[in-house]
Amino acid sequence: MGGTWTDNVFPETELVSGNLRLRAFGAGDVEDVRLACSDEEILRWLPLPRPYDLEAARGWCTDFSHHLRTSGDGIHWAITDRDSGRLLGTIGLKSTDWTAHVSEVGYWVAPWSRRQGVAVGATRTVAGWLLGECGFERLELRAATGNLASQAVAERAGFVREGVLRNAGHVHEGRVDLVAYSVIPADGLGLPKVEARTITD
Repeated sequence: MGGTWTDNVFPETELVSGNLRLRAFGAGDVEDVRLACSDEEILRWLPLPRPYDLEAARGWCTDFSHHLRTSGDGIHWAITDRDSGRLLGTIGLKSTDWTAHVSEVGYWVAPWSRRQGVAVGATRTVAGWLLGECGFERLELRAATGNLASQAVAERAGFVREGVLRNAGHVHEGRVDLVAYSVIPADGLGLPKVEARTITD
């Protein structure tokens, strides 16, 4: 891809690495997304609708996640098991700066898929694609200071802790400080080989 986009939009792309397949959301994901996003741990750290009902899940899977890509904000994937196709979580790029070639990664993992390395594997997959094939220069990750699980993902994925952004995030309980992490090509992480396939209409 070489880092050149005429319209500052990521093409719809499927990524495969290890036992994970990252693909666009669809109508078949609605019930699993509803179940996952009704989990208290996810709702604790993400400002999602509460309660998270079928309408919210359907809107995300069939409309909003796709609009975020076509708007130029980033790209969002359903993390699935490569063999079974079961939804394991989500990961996405957001707040993409197309001039500076910088983006931010965020994720959640469904309750039935935790403690299996899903978030770490998916984060490294996205980093490998973005910094490799896409030619980006920096990938950022932010986690609430109280969200120790997300910070552990960042560190296990090889991101460098840069400091604390005061009062920079918000959750249902109010404002929170965020720990800022990043990875750049010069870090030499040995990111995984990613099989990328562009989806065309």
